Amino acid sequence: MDNNIDKKEKGRKTRKKLFSIAVYAFAVIGFLFSGVFVAIQLNLTKAQGGIDSLSKHYNATKNNSARKSEAQLTVSNWASTAEWQVISAGFIKDKDLINRASKESDVPARVIISSIVAEQFRYFNSNRELFKTIFEPLQLLGNATKFSYGVAGIKIGTAITVENNLNNKLSPYYLGPSYENLLDFTTTNPDTERMNRLTNPDDYYYSYLYTGLLLKEEMAQWQKAGYSINNRPEILATLFNLGFAHSKPNAKPETGGSTITINGTDYTFGSLAYDFYYSDVLTREFPN
Repeated sequence: MDNNIDKKEKGRKTRKKLFSIAVYAFAVIGFLFSGVFVAIQLNLTKAQGGIDSLSKHYNATKNNSARKSEAQLTVSNWASTAEWQVISAGFIKDKDLINRASKESDVPARVIISSIVAEQFRYFNSNRELFKTIFEPLQLLGNATKFSYGVAGIKIGTAITVENNLNNKLSPYYLGPSYENLLDFTTTNPDTERMNRLTNPDDYYYSYLYTGLLLKEEMAQWQKAGYSINNRPEILATLFNLGFAHSKPNAKPETGGSTITINGTDYTFGSLAYDFYYSDVLTREFPN
């Protein structure tokens, strides 16, 4: 009889102990989730892009001739790389798709690919083994499939924001009725269709179109606020890299974004886009 009582008591204590552990575990998990939520609300989880140390040189007062001369000083450093050979070959191959996206979004083709140039260099630098074993031998653009997607490295949340802006007449990013249906879905499963659009290895059209529309929406936001960045590829690329939350119209926008190292030289996302845009590289296919 005593043994039965002891067993029951031990069982009760074990259950109580397990319950206490579960309570503490849920409390810890709740605390962690709360911390993550607060961090997100305060933008503490967002990667902060750097401001280019030469940002003051990328200003709106320079004429195109001066910008082209400036850009040519750095061209040989990145245009001689194996990465650039792959990137340029991919753009030439996709010329019709890029021009189609340019026409649909009303953003110059060279502006669209200026942001993607920087993204491709960043992707290849982060995936050296894949570049050497797959992308370089096959001369393929990097097609991201984790966290950010496609040749432009667009995050799913960003893609959804671009789509929503097209139909939100109250949004500062709204482009007008002629743009509203450009990203309409043709199936009843938009999540799957969106992913397929951005990661299709045989057709990068939607990567170029989402990029063009994102840039166009940011142009519209700044224009409505009284500041034009339509002719500032370095600012557009910086905002493309940093995201909508960092698009805050002002009189003195700064060039920056993620740092990309090429042949020992550090570029920001925006400065690399600037150097490509004003260089003489691929100007026959995509005039500046």
